[in-house]
Amino acid sequence: MAGELVLIVEDEARIADVLERYLRAEGFRTERAANGKRALEFWRVAQPDLILMDLMIPEIDGLEVTKRIRRESDVPILMVTARAEDLDRLLGLELGADDYIVKPFNPREVVARVKAVLRRSKGQIRTPQHYQVGRLEIDLEAFQARCRGELLSLTPTQLRLLAALAAHPGKAFTRNEIMDALGDAGADERTINVHIKNLRERLGACGEQLETVRGVGYRLSGLEPGVD
Repeated sequence: MAGELVLIVEDEARIADVLERYLRAEGFRTERAANGKRALEFWRVAQPDLILMDLMIPEIDGLEVTKRIRRESDVPILMVTARAEDLDRLLGLELGADDYIVKPFNPREVVARVKAVLRRSKGQIRTPQHYQVGRLEIDLEAFQARCRGELLSLTPTQLRLLAALAAHPGKAFTRNEIMDALGDAGADERTINVHIKNLRERLGACGEQLETVRGVGYRLSGLEPGVD
């Protein structure tokens, strides 16, 4: 992971100082932005490998900044929030964040989350590297997926989730099994539900292959509806 650039978007200098110190101790490079406007400017110029995004920042809040970035980029985003309400956390994920952490936090945990999200974003997922399920193609070597030949715009977490389901087409995964497959001990069932909802939307014409199994969880079907 050494040398990768993390953009710290945080208006509290004391917290930003701590995050920067711990990240640099692990070999990361860092840039800092104290408000949403500067965050967007740094993102465009510096092209970071990951963004640590505080929700409550001045000028443009973290949710809106994330929304704008997601229109153009799949850069991994780790949300940081001081508000523990599920709505804030899940809304952040709906907008395309890859993970979240709640203040107050242990800086070492933040660094561990950063590393985990970056591993997922680099496609460090166990073989095989290619899956074909119905009209869906997942190529982990290229770290991309296609529906009926059309390239899909997926976040790293969404691609990892799709690959986990595609590894066992037709199998009904519980939410706990999905959490295990993602390797995200910080997730909960509602977070998984949001990831599934967003993934289904991103799959476009292939979204109906991602089925809800009532009382169990989710599965990726190899058959498209209406196809015998």
